[in-house]
Amino acid sequence: MTDETKVSATEQAGGKRLWKPGESGNPNGRPKGARNKTTLALEEMLEGEAENITRKAIELAKGGDLAAIRLCLDRLLPLRRDRHVSFDVPEIGTARQAAEFAGVLLTKVAKGELTPSEAADLGKLVDNYVRALEVCDIEQRLTAIERHQKRKAA
Repeated sequence: MTDETKVSATEQAGGKRLWKPGESGNPNGRPKGARNKTTLALEEMLEGEAENITRKAIELAKGGDLAAIRLCLDRLLPLRRDRHVSFDVPEIGTARQAAEFAGVLLTKVAKGELTPSEAADLGKLVDNYVRALEVCDIEQRLTAIERHQKRKAA
């Protein structure tokens, strides 16, 4: 679409603004559960045909059609996104302890006990935890300074 063919909301309203600059035309956003028009149209077209289409895909897969085989397997055995990883996590109360745990994660990757992406995700969790500890520490220090200031002023 070129600049000449674009029509603004202001032009569509005959020169009047439909809403204020920076304000959404739909402040509540799309309602939860609202269905996409294209999805609804496709569902209507496929209504009553899903079983026949599924049977045909299975027949094609049995006949050796690689695309149909892949389609069937993707539905039967979807790619695993996450897996449960169980191991002992030491107490982490300092940045040093977090760094030591990062070393443990690296060792587990090197041994093949964790994938690099699993270790990275766990590392993010540890990083978020350490940041929370740091914020708590700063808050405690600030509170102590404020108390000390109030005592001096009194």
